Amino acid sequence: MKKFVSYEKMSKKEQKKINDAQRRSWNGLDPVTRVVPDEKKAYKRRPKHRSSLYEE
Repeated sequence: MKKFVSYEKMSKKEQKKINDAQRRSWNGLDPVTRVVPDEKKAYKRRPKHRSSLYEE
């Protein structure tokens, strides 16, 4: 039977093994480079009201 050792008293290597086992894997995906596809433009280049161009 293994002896119980508290997490704080474990070596850094043993803590790393436990931490790695608790984390989930991305299975080769890089979450930073993932982009949600958007069909709309970020902004419209034309003015909203055409009359605002000619106001004095």
